[in-house]
Amino acid sequence: MNSLKPALTKLGIWFREKAHTESELLRLAEANNGWFTKESVSKSFQSHGDSLREEHIDKWFEEYDLPDAIHADSGKRIGIIMAGNLPLVGLHDMLCALVAGHKVAVKTSRDDTVLPKRVVQEIESIEPALKGRIEFVEGKLGAVDALIATGSSNTMRYFDAYFGHIPHVFRTQRTGVAVLDGEESEEELKMLGEDMFTHFGLGCRSTTKVFLPTDFDLDRCFAAWVSWSFLANNNKYANNYDYHKAIWLLNREELIENGFLLVKEDKNWVSPVGTLFVERYDDVGELIKKLSDYKDGLQLVTSRSGAKEFTKELAVLAPSISQQDLGLAQCPSLSDYADGVDSVEFLLKI
Repeated sequence: MNSLKPALTKLGIWFREKAHTESELLRLAEANNGWFTKESVSKSFQSHGDSLREEHIDKWFEEYDLPDAIHADSGKRIGIIMAGNLPLVGLHDMLCALVAGHKVAVKTSRDDTVLPKRVVQEIESIEPALKGRIEFVEGKLGAVDALIATGSSNTMRYFDAYFGHIPHVFRTQRTGVAVLDGEESEEELKMLGEDMFTHFGLGCRSTTKVFLPTDFDLDRCFAAWVSWSFLANNNKYANNYDYHKAIWLLNREELIENGFLLVKEDKNWVSPVGTLFVERYDDVGELIKKLSDYKDGLQLVTSRSGAKEFTKELAVLAPSISQQDLGLAQCPSLSDYADGVDSVEFLLKI
């Protein structure tokens, strides 16, 4: 048994039962990044807590031949450059490196400096033998044996210039889309709202575009999403909404608005915060081909649980595209690796 399992199980309990009660932690996180509201951070805690349940850790560990991660030291130092678009978005990479038996050098995003350090503090409290295995680096990473880095398209060239000569996983922007077929229940449309609005739609798994049948009535969606109207009270979200509304109206773009969401028919894939791109379709086969052609830009495709034929056909044509039911986009399991690259398998080969 990997000796890290009891520590990860206890960490999951902390996430589920205690982390969200640390009011000073929540205050500091939001002070550091206005997008990290109490609700957003608490949802991140709950998601990580759910993934770190004992049965899920067992299933994850069964997929690999793992070392005794606490008592064995690989002698390798793994660099992790984290993103800051979501609370604790880089935690999974850090845990993967620990599970593989490595030391970890973490460079946090300036947008998420508070939460990762608190989590490492909790890990070390749960399992003192891990003290010193995770190091936070303020300047240059220094010598590392491998790197996992997440950033924008612009930062990729820097990652490649400095770290391209060592084993690496570079991740850039991807997005999530939903495909509706018109048979969705009101509850399923509400769940689509969870995929779109959780964390303000800033994640690579967030749904930023929805494909609709030609005759689909969007009013069904607006009725299902009304509970998210409170987003208009967030200054950062409202500023994005107002900015894009002004630009699109000046450009005489056709759009639909409901006070907290701008909807525009658009062929592009990634809609800005406060907006949603939709695209109508009448041929499922052509839509599946379109999704397959854009597979390298997709983190996730969601659809209703009963859309078996669609999910089967997409899996055949583009098996690398991750699929999930509506409402589960923001609840990745331990085996849901970003960009489809198995981080543990990569790290075990270092």
